[in-house]
Amino acid sequence: MSKLFGTDGIRGKANEYPITPEIALWTGKAIARFFTKNGERTPRAVIGKDTRLSGYMLETALTSGLVSMGMDVFEIGPLPTPAVAHLTKSMCADCGIMITASHNPASDNGIKIFDSEGYKLPDEIEAQIEADVLQMIRGNNLGGSTGIGKAFRIDDARGRYIEFAKSSIRNNSLAGLRAVMDCANGAAYYIAPLILKELGVDLIRTATSPDGTNINKGCGAMVPQNMVRLVKDYNADIGISLDGDADRVIFSDHLGNIVNGDRIIGLCALDYKKRGRLAHNTIAVTSMSNLGLIDAMEQAGIHTEITPVGDRYVIEKMRELDLNLGGEQSGHLIFHDYATTGDGLISALHVARVMKRENKSLNELAAGFMEDYPQILINIPVKEKVPFETLPELQEMIQKAEKSLAKSGRVMVRYSGTENKCRVLVEAKRKDEAENWSKTLCETIKKVLV
Repeated sequence: MSKLFGTDGIRGKANEYPITPEIALWTGKAIARFFTKNGERTPRAVIGKDTRLSGYMLETALTSGLVSMGMDVFEIGPLPTPAVAHLTKSMCADCGIMITASHNPASDNGIKIFDSEGYKLPDEIEAQIEADVLQMIRGNNLGGSTGIGKAFRIDDARGRYIEFAKSSIRNNSLAGLRAVMDCANGAAYYIAPLILKELGVDLIRTATSPDGTNINKGCGAMVPQNMVRLVKDYNADIGISLDGDADRVIFSDHLGNIVNGDRIIGLCALDYKKRGRLAHNTIAVTSMSNLGLIDAMEQAGIHTEITPVGDRYVIEKMRELDLNLGGEQSGHLIFHDYATTGDGLISALHVARVMKRENKSLNELAAGFMEDYPQILINIPVKEKVPFETLPELQEMIQKAEKSLAKSGRVMVRYSGTENKCRVLVEAKRKDEAENWSKTLCETIKKVLV
């Protein structure tokens, strides 16, 4: 039986292994078993979801598994992943569960689990839960519980998160800003526009009519072209494009230029440093961040910690070193003074607040402080994730590329943690170098893997 947990929870096509109601039921039982071990009180779980049709099926199955093992469940309905993390902590729950496949198509779904503090579970706890689920798949019963839990619908969950998000910028007015917001027909479709409007933003919104099948469909952070077009059409100051569960955000400046996570982290780091708020004068980013960001931060006297790919690893490093700013080039941005995971809404509010406070456009803030190294990122679909160490031809080509680029660039070849894809990243000071090595590596991968 194949592994359940990837780099961001359990994910797959709905109604196919491992995203079936049976496995969701068993996952609920396994989660409850883990969190009921101390026996001091009735344990509690918060469950949220995005707008996928399959969310209803999985929510019901998970809830059944949880309550059957004596756990109370608070169902909060469609809300962003970071809202689940926040409400788990604020409602003193033992864990939080988000039903989402993030930026993936509507046919997919998944399960993310948070601890009582709102942080994603560490690998070792996921492994314990997975082991119990696999036991049940094999027909072994975990045993019953001495009690049965209850399920409650929390009607004011939206309002709680709205007030929390606004408080992250001390409810400062954003009046005078015109913004385009693409909500990906996802989890933030209702609350994100409401928050910006309450703070005074002149808002043009799009992709805010979910029907269960249109999440991320031609919209959202993975398809920012709609946002860019609307920014130009309406002469907006900023474009904000969320993904399906709103833990990721991509921006556009008033000229229609895409502003990725690297530049947002950089401009916020400079703002924090200027105001004496950057913890330990350090940020945390992943190995996918552009070398230009690291150079720019060094020139500004800011240290950069590099982590493996995945916002959970960024958070782990931030907790370890007590940092308050980090994230990924892909748009997972973590303002750790307020959030325990990537939060697209809080990120958008903080960027807008910097624009207002400095009285500068996003283009002025983001364009001048760093120079990107040419970076080529290619995603190659693969049928099977064959261990790279068993592919000597590919290993040899990677070593040649690394030797050629030396300190003036880098090569990364890795499998996606959530999809059957091999990601190839080549970065170099010269664009032609990056393109040539990217082409060579992709040809080798297609030869040995596809």
